[in-house]
Amino acid sequence: MAGSKDAKRADIGEGFEVFAHDGDVAFGAIRAVQPQGRPELVVYVENAGDFVVSLDAVEAVHEQKVILNRGKLDPRLQQAIGRAHGSEDPNFEA
Repeated sequence: MAGSKDAKRADIGEGFEVFAHDGDVAFGAIRAVQPQGRPELVVYVENAGDFVVSLDAVEAVHEQKVILNRGKLDPRLQQAIGRAHGSEDPNFEA
């Protein structure tokens, strides 16, 4: 199964939208893939800035969308995801 994870990672590109769940509203975008060869992504989160995310947190990649496993994310990033659309829609719940 490691090969399929590697294939997912190879398909990630800068500018791809990032989601906590497939079908949700995007909370950010990929800014960098494997910077300096490290196994991570730099994700810009709306209303919060850049966060580093381990490639192990990638659940799926398709149609220029990256879906992350929220359980593998840093608590600060999880909070930022919850606030990402706060200024846009006060009824939005992450």
